[in-house]
This record gives sequence, C-alpha cells and structure tokens, in this order.
Amino acid sequence: MPTPVLAFDGVIKAYGGLRPLRLRQLRVEAGEHIGLAGFDQTTAELFVNLVTGATLPDAGTVHAFGHATSAIADGDEWLQTLDRFGIVTERAVLLDQLTVVQNLAMPFTLDIEPPPDDVRARAEAIAEEVGLPAASWPARVADLDAPGRARVRLGRALAAGPALLILEHASAGLARAAAVSLGTDVRRIAATRRIALVAATADEPFAHAVAGRVFRLEPASGRLTERRRGWFT
Repeated sequence: MPTPVLAFDGVIKAYGGLRPLRLRQLRVEAGEHIGLAGFDQTTAELFVNLVTGATLPDAGTVHAFGHATSAIADGDEWLQTLDRFGIVTERAVLLDQLTVVQNLAMPFTLDIEPPPDDVRARAEAIAEEVGLPAASWPARVADLDAPGRARVRLGRALAAGPALLILEHASAGLARAAAVSLGTDVRRIAATRRIALVAATADEPFAHAVAGRVFRLEPASGRLTERRRGWFT
C-alpha cells in the first residue's frame, strides 16, 4: 500500500481555545485534493503548523511523506522537510512596494532590481500559471486587489515545486465569486502539477471548488465527516 503524503492519527493539540484541536484521522494520498471545512483562522494556522512540524501534537502522531514530525532531529532537517510544502497563507510576507514579478522572483534570487532575464521568465511563467493578467506584472503588489494578492501568494507557494500544497484560510476576505474562481484554479494547477493539496478553511463553497473530497471537522470528537455538494448554503 502506498505511503500517504500526510497522515494524522489521534491528534490532540491545546492552543488556548475553548477546547483543543482534535483530529482523529486524516489520510492524504499522493495527488489527492482534500478540503477540510470547519477551520477558523486560528485552527487553520495550527493545522498547518502541525503538518509542517513547526508545532508537535500533545497526543497522537503526524506523518508527512512517511516520516513522523516528532522525529525531526534539528533545524536543518526541518528546513529540508519544509521545502516539500507549498503554503498559501496571509502569513506569507509580500513586499508591497515591489512589483508582482519581483515578489515572484524572490524564491529564486535576491537580485530583483531588476531580476536577471532567466529569473524574470520563471516569475512571469508562474504569474501566468496562477491567473495574474500580464498587465498586473509590473504593478506594485500594494496596488493589487485582494484576489490578486491571493494569487501572488499562490505563486510564491508554487515556486519551489512542492509535493504538497497547503491552503490556510486562503479565501478569507474574498467575495464568493472570487473565492470559487481561486479554488477552481488552484485545483487545476495542482492536477496539472500532479501534487497533493489540502485546504483548511471555514469557507465550504471554496472547499468544494478546490478539492475533489471535502470533510467537515466535528470539533468535540475530532471526526471528519464527508460533505457532498449542496449540503451548504
């Protein structure tokens, strides 16, 4: 049986809320796209930190790419593991006074004023892939609307060629149509790249746009209940 890209078993993590985050069982196979509804901004951030090993569970185990996050020996090993994740989150810093292309060039080089021609070409290819119109590429990120900034964050997450794309409350602040459009595009990109995807969100329509299977977390028990389209309003 193939090793899951991500596995949670009996995870409990206290974080100062009314109850700890509980996640009884989760399996994400290679190339699978999973939406997890019922996560507010705080629990989505905690979930991502558990996935990457930045936070360890109080009980239970998290395995990423077949290895327990609790077995990561030191900071160097953790950074090597982190390179396999692409994380779409508002916590990712964008440099507002730099252009879209400069922001997307930063994962490749710090020489961005201007970027070398080969790096510029890579950044522009990512901008096109994530649906940023060419007219926006020389614009300052500060001048983009919320959907545009979300797509820049998506591009930054994809730049390193991750094996698992994680979305942390990625549709927060977006209107319904923009959120669904973003989710549809993320799902297409993940399928084209043949990478796994997990979206932790409070936005169920977005979850259904971005993922082939959607589960809702029951906070008290930690069970994940599969949701079908049409179960939300």
